Amino acid sequence: MDKKYWVPALEKADGILRFIAEESYQYRLIDLSNHLGIHKSSMYSLLNTMEALNWIDRDANDTYAIGSATGRWGNSYVQGQDIVASFHREAIVTRDRIQETIQLAKLEGNEVLYLAKEEAPTMVRLASGPGMKFPAHVTALGKVLLSFVTDTVLDELYPSQELVGATENSLKTKADLIKQLRIIKDEGIAFDEQEVIVGFSCVAAPIRSRSGGAIAAVSCSMPQHIWKQKKDIAIVEIRQLADRLSQL
Repeated sequence: MDKKYWVPALEKADGILRFIAEESYQYRLIDLSNHLGIHKSSMYSLLNTMEALNWIDRDANDTYAIGSATGRWGNSYVQGQDIVASFHREAIVTRDRIQETIQLAKLEGNEVLYLAKEEAPTMVRLASGPGMKFPAHVTALGKVLLSFVTDTVLDELYPSQELVGATENSLKTKADLIKQLRIIKDEGIAFDEQEVIVGFSCVAAPIRSRSGGAIAAVSCSMPQHIWKQKKDIAIVEIRQLADRLSQL
């Protein structure tokens, strides 16, 4: 691995976490300093910061254990792994009802990363698939996830007022995006009507965490001529799929 931009303090913190994870509340500052070869003053600063961030916990005997923050990370990781398996199990039901392709994605910066897909038994195949990324503002999946982002984060993701579209139907400005995100937030659902590919439309709904945030989203895409026939049922089914996955 290229260590040109390596951060030694993070490497030391990682070493501390790994060490105390093996034996909770067994080691004091001096013990950790000796075992890990980190000077006492540096170890004090690291432990003090990590404790404040809830990365570690200190008891009355000044010994340390893994903190509550790492538990939340673990839960988030497991949930992220489980969501794909749950998606495949639940999305099959939705796919068979609508007879159209269902997809799962999460937000990565100002893009959506596709995680999984249940392909419809039709001759039409979507260009998107697991591992692929698309600009979030042109997709229903991306827009429904962006509706959960704070204004500050949105400004960081979109520093320019102009947006690069995929088709002539894509949103052109940040102001247009913000206006649409407010509607999506209220309605809990988003649409892509020929904004990624001309001739295809899509509906998406968020998968919510227990705290109410959005951890991912599911969508249903179909050719435009079918969209006119199935839009209403697709909205109902995608909402129900997202609700089922949110409760797992």
